[in-house]
Amino acid sequence: MAIKDNETIRAHWRCFVACGLMILAPFQYGIDFGLIGGMQAMVGFLKIYGHEAPNTTIGWNISTVRQQLITSLMTLGAFISSGTAGLVAARFGRKACLWAACLGCAVSNIIMMTTTDINALYVGRLLNGLANGYFMTFSQLFIQESSPAKYRGLFLTAFQFCTSFGTLIGTIVDWATASRPDRSAYLIPLGLIYIVPLILTVGLFSIPESPRWLILQGRMDEGHKSLEWLRPTGHQIDIEVAEIKAAIDKEREMGSQVGILDMFKNPIDRRRTTLAVCGVTLQAATGSMFIISYKAYFFTMARVANPFAMGCVLSAIGLLALVLNSLIVVRYGRRRVLLMGGLGICGVLQLIVAIVYDKNPGAKATGEVLVALSCLYMMSYNGMVATYAWLSGGELPSQRLRSYTFGLAAAVGFFAAWLTTFTAPYFINPDSLNWGPRYGYIWFPSSIVAGIWVYFFLPEVHGRTLEEIDEMFEEKLPARKFRDYKCIRHLAMTEKSDVQHNN
Repeated sequence: MAIKDNETIRAHWRCFVACGLMILAPFQYGIDFGLIGGMQAMVGFLKIYGHEAPNTTIGWNISTVRQQLITSLMTLGAFISSGTAGLVAARFGRKACLWAACLGCAVSNIIMMTTTDINALYVGRLLNGLANGYFMTFSQLFIQESSPAKYRGLFLTAFQFCTSFGTLIGTIVDWATASRPDRSAYLIPLGLIYIVPLILTVGLFSIPESPRWLILQGRMDEGHKSLEWLRPTGHQIDIEVAEIKAAIDKEREMGSQVGILDMFKNPIDRRRTTLAVCGVTLQAATGSMFIISYKAYFFTMARVANPFAMGCVLSAIGLLALVLNSLIVVRYGRRRVLLMGGLGICGVLQLIVAIVYDKNPGAKATGEVLVALSCLYMMSYNGMVATYAWLSGGELPSQRLRSYTFGLAAAVGFFAAWLTTFTAPYFINPDSLNWGPRYGYIWFPSSIVAGIWVYFFLPEVHGRTLEEIDEMFEEKLPARKFRDYKCIRHLAMTEKSDVQHNN
């Protein structure tokens, strides 16, 4: 049983401020995807990096290789930086790594805005990916380690909301500037990329470091002060600190070292690592990056009327789904059910999109159906898959290995995203296979397989503290028994503290 926490949101206002600052990081990541995907359908951008193509609707196109590298180098950079997160986090805190991400983001954007050389653009995209990998990994680690159990799901929903909101803002700005015939068409959107790093750089000075990271480093007094700042006045800080330290000590008994190989040495850590990695990768199984990254280009080449406006509609529908999800995540604990349902719906919708386009490609009615089905897809993906996938990856790792495990999970997730964004142009670009929406045939079976994996292996940990999750894994419970298990260790610790307090 967890520490009782009946405090209101108002009482937790400092924690909400800190986590609210952190969710600007995924907003930055979302803006990048929204902007870059739309630029590849801009005449002003294609005049510099593309070629004339009279057979396309806008008279311009971009080579498959360039399209692959411009989009996928960002996810490749994120894969590299998140994969090394555990090594970096052993010496540097969450805040220091986010400051590094802000610096890297600014440098990469300077390169992208000042060059007209494709190779320099590639370098800028890779650096931007390195920064975004840190943004996504360390902001989520801070939220997971600093938020109360009852609000953790809400914060992670807000995290995904900001990713989609950033994508929507980027798409809207692209829509507003797409008609410009010169470089300003894409330079104006790129200017947005400086805003969030500036706010984060200043704002991080006003919040404490992650309390669990400080306690893991043996800095008990600083960890205590951090929790005092994050929790309401009168909260039982000593109990929470004791629980965190006890969980870390227990894990160290099973494995004294903290390193990359320790994620796989004993069966418990190996199981938790596998679950975290597979949990994050669930979102890639639906083919979401194909639609998110290339929606404007995809709609343009599929001859959908007003593709930039339709891209905005798609992003807005995704946001609506996340708002509805926020009403569910705190009250409804059956994340497994939501994930299985979302994966199944996304897979079926991808299949229907492919069949509809295959039967009648290029027709106006087909374009309208594609937009409608894509909207349903984004509502299912954002509302039932994306949030819970990242949530699983952050909640399931062990305390002492959290940076390494979540870094690995994020890296594998980014690798899967890179693989999708790198290979998608081969399928959808008219200069290559020219499958267009037929690409959905590939994503139907992968979504179904992912849903089956959730049913058999993913445990339910809604409303549990990270220390309770540790205890359940140590008891080697099967996934189906997590939801109803009563945690004994935390109940005993709370009762002991209450007795000492009364005496």
